[in-house]
Amino acid sequence: MQRLSPPDTSHPGVYQMLSASGEILYIGKARNLKKRVSSYLRSSGLAPKTRALMSHVTSIEVITTHTENEALILESNLIKKHRPRYNILLRDDKSYPYIYLSIEQKFPRLSFHRGARKAKGRYFGPYPSAGAVRESLKLMQRLFPVRQCEDSFYRNRTRPCLQYQIERCTAPCVDLVSEKNYLSNVRHAVLFLEGKSGEVVDELAQQMEQASANLQYEEAARFRDQISSMRRMQERQYISGERGNLDVVAVTSAGGGASIQLFNFRHGQNLGSRSFFPKNVQGKNEAEILYAFLSQHYLEHQPPVEILVNHQPEQQQLLQEVFTEVATHKVAIRHQLRGDRARWMRMAVENAELALNSRLSQRASAVDRVEALQDVLKLDQLPQRMECFDISHTMGEETVASCVVFEDGVPLKADYRRFNIHDITGGDDYGAMRQALERRYTRLVKGDGRLPDLLLIDGGPGQCAQAHAVLEELQIDGVSVLGVAKGPDRKEGQEKLFLNGAAAQLLPADAPALLLIQQIRDEAHRFAITAHRQRRAKKRNRSPLEGIPGVGPKRRQQLLSHFGGLQEVARAGVEDISAVTGISRDIAQQIYDRFHE
Repeated sequence: MQRLSPPDTSHPGVYQMLSASGEILYIGKARNLKKRVSSYLRSSGLAPKTRALMSHVTSIEVITTHTENEALILESNLIKKHRPRYNILLRDDKSYPYIYLSIEQKFPRLSFHRGARKAKGRYFGPYPSAGAVRESLKLMQRLFPVRQCEDSFYRNRTRPCLQYQIERCTAPCVDLVSEKNYLSNVRHAVLFLEGKSGEVVDELAQQMEQASANLQYEEAARFRDQISSMRRMQERQYISGERGNLDVVAVTSAGGGASIQLFNFRHGQNLGSRSFFPKNVQGKNEAEILYAFLSQHYLEHQPPVEILVNHQPEQQQLLQEVFTEVATHKVAIRHQLRGDRARWMRMAVENAELALNSRLSQRASAVDRVEALQDVLKLDQLPQRMECFDISHTMGEETVASCVVFEDGVPLKADYRRFNIHDITGGDDYGAMRQALERRYTRLVKGDGRLPDLLLIDGGPGQCAQAHAVLEELQIDGVSVLGVAKGPDRKEGQEKLFLNGAAAQLLPADAPALLLIQQIRDEAHRFAITAHRQRRAKKRNRSPLEGIPGVGPKRRQQLLSHFGGLQEVARAGVEDISAVTGISRDIAQQIYDRFHE
């Protein structure tokens, strides 16, 4: 290994440690780049994990920034982009869901929303999960019957739908509610989502008394039931003494793993919780894990006014400054808690510990099955990473290959891949398998990902031969190939196994190793058939006129209007088609050929 030297700069910035192949192994930030990088280049005193890292590092690149705040933001962005194997990593997640209220309609709509918040309207949240949003919308329907149907469904109604029949909507689509009464429900829904339920209850109480005074007892009973439902929801969702926005974050670690529990409170409402299981936490203390979570999570999602944590994170002051700058409101991180806040934290810690223990026990069981597989197949090393390929098609149509990945015996769905197979004879499973393997492992050989320890093929010796040929062609060594062929009756438990071209021993139906093989094989099959059905459905929903050069939406509409439908276009000759305005003879020939291939 070449001798490394620290950068000749004392500016703040980000450093990237690279391997000989150019892979980014670790990304960090520093107030003083020269001092920070120099600390890695000592001859002694490094932690075991740091020594392991440095044994692979051949070069260090630095990016200077004006401030440490900028360095923190850049570090977070680069970690999310490159996902280095020695950094603490959070699982990539989608944006948080919200409840959305449209405001530019006569009768506004409440709905589930995820993604960019560009449409005009009000957004309430964020909620920790889609399930939390749907549960809230379900409860909102009972309290305030504001429509939640799609606009296309709403515009085409001629009579009330089922939601009106079960008293979950007031049927504005067919004018069974006045605009004034409907907007009153909308206003109450907004107040409730803003945490101002007390105002709503007061207004409803006044309306109940007024209705009772006017001898409108059915109306008064409806207001009474609405008030009762609201109070029950408040008892379940609201937290004592709080009306602001805060998050409770608890981290716990054990057995080489870590769990983070996040509770979201908005306007005094408990919106639910979410568990995170960061990767690469071995050798890290909980303050380091907490820093990694906070910096990555809250630079991606809007931080609340307060973040309560169970440990003081590293560089707490820096995190507060950056979050305040990003959020445009003051953000405080607090770890010394009393009273109710301490109780919420204890609850979050207990949930984090339960989640971690459950995950570790599941992983331990999975690792036991992997070890059993190693023993049965007599493999030289534990097959920590396994990939399985399967082919799916219907009579040779829209062939798709799937690749699923298991690590330590559990699915690693972020690494799943699928391949749309082209340029083969329909039904040629060998050719499809070869193409998928070539595309997958050519990319891995170039450095885009990790090679597996064990490659599973859903098939017998013929399919396995394709795998061996591809591995030999790409000069990949050290990957064992296991073929999984169905038994004589195609029943589970009768599978025949072929390891590196030779038949392996038959396993009992309840053998842990065979159960693991079946799980991986079935997951590959599920993933392949799902992708195939999606591709087939997309093709069958596509007009034959699409994809013809020179025939866009306008010309397709002209053709259909001229001939009166697609069947008549298919029957037409080249001369008839070229008679349509804007269709040349060359384009007419292409259209004719498309229907008569």
